[in-house]
Amino acid sequence: MKSQITNALSDFFFEYETPRQVLVRNRRVGVVCRLIQLAVLAYIIGWVFIYEKGYQTTDTAVSSVFTKMKGVGYTNVNGEERVWDVADYVFPPQGDSSFVVMTNYIITEGQRMGKCPELHSKHNCSSDADCEGGSFKRTGHGKMTGVCLNDSRSCEVLAWCPVENDHNIPNPPLLMSAENYTLFIKNSVTFPLFGVTRSNLVEGVDSGYIRKCLHDPEEAPLCPIFKLGDIVKLSGFNFEEIAREGGAIGIVVDWTCNFDVDVKHCKPKYNFHGLYGNPAVKDEAKASYGYNFRFAKHYLEDKIQKRTLLKVFGIRIDIIVQSLARKFDIIPTLTAIGSGVGIFGVATVVCDLVLLYLLPKREFYKNMKFKYTESHIQPDSESLGLDSSIYYTLDAKARQGQDRSNQDPDSEAGSTETNVSKK
Repeated sequence: MKSQITNALSDFFFEYETPRQVLVRNRRVGVVCRLIQLAVLAYIIGWVFIYEKGYQTTDTAVSSVFTKMKGVGYTNVNGEERVWDVADYVFPPQGDSSFVVMTNYIITEGQRMGKCPELHSKHNCSSDADCEGGSFKRTGHGKMTGVCLNDSRSCEVLAWCPVENDHNIPNPPLLMSAENYTLFIKNSVTFPLFGVTRSNLVEGVDSGYIRKCLHDPEEAPLCPIFKLGDIVKLSGFNFEEIAREGGAIGIVVDWTCNFDVDVKHCKPKYNFHGLYGNPAVKDEAKASYGYNFRFAKHYLEDKIQKRTLLKVFGIRIDIIVQSLARKFDIIPTLTAIGSGVGIFGVATVVCDLVLLYLLPKREFYKNMKFKYTESHIQPDSESLGLDSSIYYTLDAKARQGQDRSNQDPDSEAGSTETNVSKK
């Protein structure tokens, strides 16, 4: 028992097994094998290393965005002139990455809490029975009192009076001057894995440059100041059309960096996308179109609380930061190489299938590839009473004779068996 364990351990540590190889001289199979290997090699070099950059590790950035609008708007409605500054037309005013620039509005001034008729188109009535007292309508402006007003043929409501009438949207937009507003974007990104921090105010973008530059994709691609009209145009919209009922635009700040080169080459790229608000795609199936919201300014007049209600139509701007940084790393490199080497085995599998199952002489190739042995005990030199050198000589001759008998003299392939173990 002890000797068996010792022999097993000795065989495990001091013996090496290698698979038997059969060299097949067949042009068709050889061409198929090389073509598959060439395709795998092109995949590894072209796709894994060049396109996907499998030799690099990646990281995404932690970012922050600060914005500032500048510009003055002017309106003249029914002879009433008004100037609008940033505090009037930007919501919210804190400089977030998502904000709205007002381009059109419907104003209802002097509203006070009381009873007044609902809009005629909202709740028409012919008698008090048509106005359910104490009820609320989803599209209404207040609580119905149960009274039908004969002069307006509409239900009376308890609401902010007079109620808003938003049926007629001003056309052209009241704040067409918003086209000349400017937007300043300040963005900083940090790649934690690589310990790199960058700002869109890159080398060469200083205070002197900012004071006179205006973003242009060709002439000034790094300028962080954008004209609102240019943003709308680059998004594929017409300013007057989107300004009338509102819409949304996405500004993508793209940080795609390769830290195998100098960090100063890591610079942002700005892309503009129209999200919604294009009248060209407007149709009757759409439940809602444009972008609007309401806000009110409350005040006291003769100790009576009143408010001015504004329904704002505007352009919503969402600034989105995309980032991907790469740098050489030995671990993904070795992983990519190892997976590529493993894929080379596909050529062997395909060629074996062709040899063993598709070619006319597949039985001959099976006999050459596989060795079948019986389960009886093979006699050794001691049991035969022979010297070990004589035994191995006889065994080698017997194997050579067996191999000759297995060869097909008429085979075009001219297959040759290589057995390294022959001595």
